[in-house]
Amino acid sequence: EEKLNLDDSQWEDIHVVTGALKMFFRELPEPLFPYCFFEQFVEAIKIQDNATRIKAIRSLVKKLPRPNYDTMKILFEHLKKIAAKESVNLMSTQSLGIVFGPTLLRPEKETGNMAVHMLYQNQIVELMLSEYSKIFG
Repeated sequence: EEKLNLDDSQWEDIHVVTGALKMFFRELPEPLFPYCFFEQFVEAIKIQDNATRIKAIRSLVKKLPRPNYDTMKILFEHLKKIAAKESVNLMSTQSLGIVFGPTLLRPEKETGNMAVHMLYQNQIVELMLSEYSKIFG
């Protein structure tokens, strides 16, 4: 409802833009990875064989509602570009996983497994960035 002036100098600060992006995803009524998919993604990231793990994640991504899939594809394509400039911005796929994992993917109800979930959330985002073409291609 609020009108934003994107010509305002505050939007020149990359931290403001990044914070706004994270806040947008954090405040969605349901995460970009819908709650009903949380456990399935966690189980998929636990798969030991890398090729099988990628196939499982790809299969889950393809089952997402179309708006989630489309948004995710564009977001991860953008984050992949950020990771490609790691030498300048210091944001590796691992760093992006830490920053965006808990924002994009979370259980509906937090349990005592919060630290374990965070590890998996980070790993899922990291894998999706490093294997973007295999997952979204």
